[in-house]
Amino acid sequence: MNNFSIRRFSTSPSSCVPTNSNSVKSSTLGILGGRIRDVIPVPHRTIPEPRGQDLDFVNVAHSHLIHSDWEKLNALSTHLTPFRVKHMLLKVQKDYVLSLEFFNWIKTQNPCSLTLDTYSMIMHILTKYRKFKSAESILRSIYVPGSIDFPSKLFEATLYSYRLCDSSPRVFDMLFKCYAHMKKFRNATDTFCQMKNYGFLPTVESCNAYLSSLLDSDRSDIALAFYREMKRHRISPNVFSFNMVMSAYGKLGKLEKGIEVFRGMEKMGVGHNVASYNTLIAGYCNKGLLELALKLKNSMGKNEVHPNVVTFNALICGFCKEGKLHEANKLFSEMKAVNVSPNTVTYNTLINGYSQMGNSEVGGSLYEEMARNEVKADVLTYNALILGLCKEGKTKKAAYLVKELDKNFVPNASTFSALITGQCVRRNSDRAFQLYKIMVRSGCHPNEHTFRMLISTFCKNEDFDGALLVLEEMIERAIPPDLSILSEIYDRLCLCGKDELAMKLCSKMEARCLMPEGFDKMRTSAQDQINENKVIEKL
Repeated sequence: MNNFSIRRFSTSPSSCVPTNSNSVKSSTLGILGGRIRDVIPVPHRTIPEPRGQDLDFVNVAHSHLIHSDWEKLNALSTHLTPFRVKHMLLKVQKDYVLSLEFFNWIKTQNPCSLTLDTYSMIMHILTKYRKFKSAESILRSIYVPGSIDFPSKLFEATLYSYRLCDSSPRVFDMLFKCYAHMKKFRNATDTFCQMKNYGFLPTVESCNAYLSSLLDSDRSDIALAFYREMKRHRISPNVFSFNMVMSAYGKLGKLEKGIEVFRGMEKMGVGHNVASYNTLIAGYCNKGLLELALKLKNSMGKNEVHPNVVTFNALICGFCKEGKLHEANKLFSEMKAVNVSPNTVTYNTLINGYSQMGNSEVGGSLYEEMARNEVKADVLTYNALILGLCKEGKTKKAAYLVKELDKNFVPNASTFSALITGQCVRRNSDRAFQLYKIMVRSGCHPNEHTFRMLISTFCKNEDFDGALLVLEEMIERAIPPDLSILSEIYDRLCLCGKDELAMKLCSKMEARCLMPEGFDKMRTSAQDQINENKVIEKL
């Protein structure tokens, strides 16, 4: 299928792609009883010929227009009507530049004379001459957010003026693609279904735009349902379609399905590109299958495809997550050896990997290398460096980096979390809690890990009032404490002889229905151990 081939077909299932995940999971996928329906003929609507004053106006205005006499046209602008505008557009439709100039002039001089019919006519003219960006810009300008019937009315207006303008099916393709770009999934789906009814199918490029928007919005299940619709209507997928399908399977954790697609591409005569390999390599890395990911990377050259920065970044990230920094560093050296320049993501991944392992020195060296190679640092770079220093308790150096960060970026939740980590490492629970308060005032949202660190530090310092205060903050932010957090507070209270306070905590959690599953069993076991320790002490 070439870039703009939109074909009509003789029969069409009366089915639509579902627009929510529940619909996607239905076994019918929107097919109404599996019925096949004949294509509806494209309607033909004409407009009356201009007569009398209308005819005189159209002829005079047309003469001024083709001579670019805008001064004289300005004098006529108040006499424009939708009827006259339509006939003017029909007279100049073979000159898309003049048509667009005239249309834009109307928008400034007498916008009230523009209707959905006239908007559809200019879109016909532009798409016929492949000026899709201009047509899409016009559609975006008239789109009414929240309007339920606007898309259907626009489609109807476009349909009825289709033959009048001797148009091309590309106009419907443009509508579908524009809604896809705008992430108006309901409108895109409805347009797709309406197109099928009248025998039109979108191009694979427009289908890819829809798939891409769905993936960007984390609607992988709907993307796969739409891909099945493409196959049902014999819209031939290209390499970009397959790559997105593999990505969708990857996001849903169905790596095996992604591998099937990868292997099936060649059978369908579609070669792999670097993005095909990268998608599958990322899938392997996410599953921790690093050896398979490396094997696939090493096989790329056989198909004359070469790894790029995305390939190496996925692999380096995979090894860093597993704590295999030696292997990650080998890949880092390899990419430089094959002239693939590391980017900000590469350095951030490695710096974060070393920081998580408590090696701020190597992280600092990588940061210096970034500066030498003129690779721009971002807030993630600073956060990784700060975390590395804080894990080693080097809070003063971390504070200096925060000042550096503050010159170009805004500290985020990860910045504060790293700083809180530093104070917790030093067992400065009060200072850590002060940073927590600053974090909240700054509009950042602490996560469960931040609360866990604070509670643990307060407990280690036997400051149970502080630990319970943090627990209250946690609950107020709708983050229910898990088994390990409650157990730590309970165990510490019991070990310090504060059994009564421990029981009050349990009663409070039970009253709020926040008692995690398995806590009762763990509480009994912990209490038995404490009692046993007390007996041993007496002996």
